[in-house]
Amino acid sequence: MDRNTRLTRDRPTWLIYLQLATFATYLYGLSAATPLLRAELGVSQAVAGLHGTGMALSGVVGGLALPALTRRFGRRAVAWAGMAGMNAGVLLIAFGHTLPFTLSGFTLAGGSGSVALYAITAALSDHHGPAGAAAISEANAVAVTAGIAITYAFSVLAQSPAGWRSALFVPVAATALLALLMGRVWVPPAPVPPAPVPPPPGIAAPRDPYGWRFHVIGFVLLCCVALEFAFNLWAAELFAQRTGLSAGAAATGLSAMLAGMAAGRFGGAWLALRLPPTSILLGALGVALAGWTLFWAGTSVPVCYAGLALSGLGISVQYPMGLARLIEVSGGRPDQASGAASIWAGAGSGGGPFVLGALGDGFGTHTAFLLAPGLIGLAAAGIVSSRSRSSGSR
Repeated sequence: MDRNTRLTRDRPTWLIYLQLATFATYLYGLSAATPLLRAELGVSQAVAGLHGTGMALSGVVGGLALPALTRRFGRRAVAWAGMAGMNAGVLLIAFGHTLPFTLSGFTLAGGSGSVALYAITAALSDHHGPAGAAAISEANAVAVTAGIAITYAFSVLAQSPAGWRSALFVPVAATALLALLMGRVWVPPAPVPPAPVPPPPGIAAPRDPYGWRFHVIGFVLLCCVALEFAFNLWAAELFAQRTGLSAGAAATGLSAMLAGMAAGRFGGAWLALRLPPTSILLGALGVALAGWTLFWAGTSVPVCYAGLALSGLGISVQYPMGLARLIEVSGGRPDQASGAASIWAGAGSGGGPFVLGALGDGFGTHTAFLLAPGLIGLAAAGIVSSRSRSSGSR
C-alpha cells in the first residue's frame, strides 16, 4: 500500500455517504423488524427467514441487470431509481399486515436497494481510485451509524402506542430530504478511455475471463454477508432467549452490534490506507469469532451486549474489504464486479438467515448459531488460498 494515499471527502463523496446511510435505515430497520414481524404474523423461524430469501433473490436479479442498466441509463439514474423502488417496498410492508404483502415488500425493497447500493459503490470506488477501499469502508461506517439510530427507534417504537411500523417511514422521509437537498450533486464523469481497435471482420473480439481469484473472493463475500445477515436477523432472537428480555427490548442488542460495526468501519478506513484488504479481512474474521464465542456462551445482558459489540467490530470491515478486493481483481471492470458482488452477497444475505432459521426450528436458535464459526472458517480458507500468489494477479 502507498502510505501517501489520501481520502478526499468532496460533495459527491458526501452524497454517496448519505445515500448509503439512507439505504441503511431500510436495511437495518427491516432486520430489527423481522422478530417483531414474526411474532405479529405467528410464523416459524424458517418462514420468517423467507423475507431475507426474497431480498436475496431480488438482489441476484438486480446484480444480473446492473451492468446493462448502468450502460443504458447511467449510474446516477440507476441509483435514484433503485432508492425509489426500495422505498416503495418499505411502504408495502408498512401498510401490509399479511405474509404476501410483507414478502413482496421485502423482495421489492431488496432488489431495488441492491441496484442502488452497487451502482453508488462502483461510482465511489472509481471516484477515489487508490483510496477506494478506504472510501467504501468509511461510507459503510456512516451507513451503520444510521443503522444504530433506526434499530434503537424500532426498539422504542415497538413498546409505544405508535408501533414499530411507524419507524418504516424513516427511509422514505430521508430519501425525499436527500433528493431535495443534494439531488443535483453527482460524481464527475471519468475521462473516456480511447476506443479499442476493432478486430478484423469475421473474427470475434477476445473475451477477458475473470481469474479464479475473482470467484474465490466472491465466495468469501458470500460467507461474510451470510454471517452479517444471520446476526442481523436472528441475534435479537437468541439475545431474548438467553437473557429473558422481550422481543422489543432485545432489539437493542442489534444496536450494540451496529455500534461495534460503526467503530470498526471508521477504523477500517484508516487501516485500508495502510494494509491490503486480505490482511484486514483475516484479522476481522478472528475478532468476529471471539465476539461470537462470547455472545453464544453468554446468559447475562452485559455479557451478550459485549459479545454482540465485539462481533460487530469483526463483521464491520468484511463486506467493504471483500467488495474492494473483488473490484481490485476484476481487471478494471468495477460495474461488472459490483454486479457480480450483488449476486454473491444476495446468495449470502438470503441463504444465511434462511439456513439459520431452518436449523433454529429443528435444533433451537442457540445450536443453530454454530453456523457462524463454520462461515468464518470457510471465509478464512478462501482468503488464504486467494493470496497464495501475488495479490495483483487475477
